[in-house]
Amino acid sequence: MNNKLKWGIIGTGSIARKFAHGLTTSKTGVLAAAGSRTLESAKKFAAEFPATAHGSYEALLADPQVQAVYISTPHPLHAEWAIKAAEAGKHILCEKPIALNHAEAMVVVEAARRNDVFLMEAFMYRCHPQTAKLVELIRAKVIGDVRLIQTTFSFRGGYNLQSRLLNNALGGGGILDVGCYCTSGARLIAGAAIGKSFDEPVAFFGTGQVGAESRVDEYAIGSMKFSSGIVAQLATGTQLNLENNIRIWGTGGSIIVPSPWVITREPGFSKIIIFKNGVPEEVLVESDRDLYAYEADHVAEHLDRRQSPAMSWDDTLGNMRALDQWRKDVGVVYDSEKTDAPEAKLTVSRHPLKPDTGSPMKYGRIPGLGKQVSRLILGCDNQTTYPHAAAIYDDFFERGGNCFDTSYHYNNGIPEKLLGHWMKNRGIREQVVILGKGAHTPFCDPENLSTQLLESLERMQTDHVDIYLMHRDNPEIPAGEFIDVLNEHKKAGRIHAFGGSNWSIERVDEANAYAGKHGLTGFSAVSNNFSLARMVQPVWRGCIAASTPEARAWHERTQMPVLAWSSQARGFFTDRAHPDKRDNAELVNSWYSEDNFQRRERAIELAGKEGVLPINIALAYVLTQRFPTFALIGPRTIEETRTTMPGLEVSLTPAEVRWLNLETDSH
Repeated sequence: MNNKLKWGIIGTGSIARKFAHGLTTSKTGVLAAAGSRTLESAKKFAAEFPATAHGSYEALLADPQVQAVYISTPHPLHAEWAIKAAEAGKHILCEKPIALNHAEAMVVVEAARRNDVFLMEAFMYRCHPQTAKLVELIRAKVIGDVRLIQTTFSFRGGYNLQSRLLNNALGGGGILDVGCYCTSGARLIAGAAIGKSFDEPVAFFGTGQVGAESRVDEYAIGSMKFSSGIVAQLATGTQLNLENNIRIWGTGGSIIVPSPWVITREPGFSKIIIFKNGVPEEVLVESDRDLYAYEADHVAEHLDRRQSPAMSWDDTLGNMRALDQWRKDVGVVYDSEKTDAPEAKLTVSRHPLKPDTGSPMKYGRIPGLGKQVSRLILGCDNQTTYPHAAAIYDDFFERGGNCFDTSYHYNNGIPEKLLGHWMKNRGIREQVVILGKGAHTPFCDPENLSTQLLESLERMQTDHVDIYLMHRDNPEIPAGEFIDVLNEHKKAGRIHAFGGSNWSIERVDEANAYAGKHGLTGFSAVSNNFSLARMVQPVWRGCIAASTPEARAWHERTQMPVLAWSSQARGFFTDRAHPDKRDNAELVNSWYSEDNFQRRERAIELAGKEGVLPINIALAYVLTQRFPTFALIGPRTIEETRTTMPGLEVSLTPAEVRWLNLETDSH
């Protein structure tokens, strides 16, 4: 036993028993402990599979003999206990789905990364030799090029509204319970067909039957399309018996996998059937141990890598995105995902929200504000659901970020509402800085400014915006008229500081001259584009860049802060940009130029010397100017936020700044 991986099981239901039974034939692992919410349940389980019994999940995680945990709780508890297991330093095998949604899954993966532990979502079929053989056959093109995939996993489980299968509060429904196998199987095969571990669909469409009483999907179908031209059909449910197989059609034949998911529970043979010209050929696959034993042994084999090649973190996150889309199309929302749910007041980890004192976050000042402002400002225009918004906002706040950028104009007000719910649920309004915007063309006038500001405050459930920016300018209206109305709102306490986004130097000078002449407050900041890459063409109509020599000189003279949007040139310094890549029209039109690619090459060169990413050099350039700068970032995932952070720790010399901007030939 001393040489074997010592497992603890969190949860003592039927799937936990299957895993515990599998451990009895494992070559690498042994059951050391079982934890339940009651000691009685844990003792009953431990007597069946000799192990230490713990009457709480916390006690199991505190057990020093436990090295790895298998999480087999109901779906809504997966994320919380996976995170707590990571924080306890335990390696993790978490039952599928790893979380209720992609947002929670991101938080789980980040916890594993931060605590340097192994994490795998428990799709046991991915670890079985039959699946490896199927991938081998697809890659060898035994049926030619794959064109169509059908994956099915559905059963009739009885109509008990209190069971986890039909209970909204327990994350019920077929999509999360067994439809996740269908999506993962289709993505696996589509990837194998093009020589990858998995592939992501470029389109997903789903429909299904949602029970009037259960409010979860009782049976559903989905369709995927991949960039390779492969299409996939998926079918799942908990109220309908189907064949539960995989069928694959290619240009030279077809394949049927009769039992792709729950393969062989005991040593023996399984089969894959290949059809060519209507003639079947059976490929037998031998297994020498239990299905779950293969899974446990796979974990032990790859502990040092922290990820499983059979089910990587990216694979899990991609699968959760597909499941989110499927549920969205079908119309299933769990009560716990709603903004007014008790769970909405809590972080995914269930820990209180607080900044990390060891974060590299930097702060600056905006005239008129009593608060420090994080020099990274989070753009709140990429989130459309509360779980997604909360996961991104929590992570940014914990990394020391306190400034959140939004606009009346964004997505029919959804981002403002999500931000408002998040601040209320976390109780942190006074700890954050709201950068709000309004009066976007064609509603750029004093009257609409006031109307939109009041509505924005209502959406965000707050009585003031810390920094308010006019989203565009209207040169037909004297700048003084805007100064007058902004001062009225400032006097009323609705805004504390203000400025303009995409305002020219001349118009800012006009506004501030009027303010000075009439004893009023002028602009405290300007939010124009500023990045290492020159904006060749405006990203949107009416956009202005502050990176021209004239603008930089003006900001140096006035020390007017720049709140730089598209601070990293919308991905120009990632691998999405290359002279030969022209599929992204916005990237091509706004940033592709000979001089920008020279800047990009220099950023790549310097990044190699600094041991960071080119985007980190681009960010450091923005933050290393001779006037106050703040960088707006728009991460869609926690990984994008995490990979941005090292830019805060890059120190560029004045010579390097000039060299990056092609002002000199040497740094």
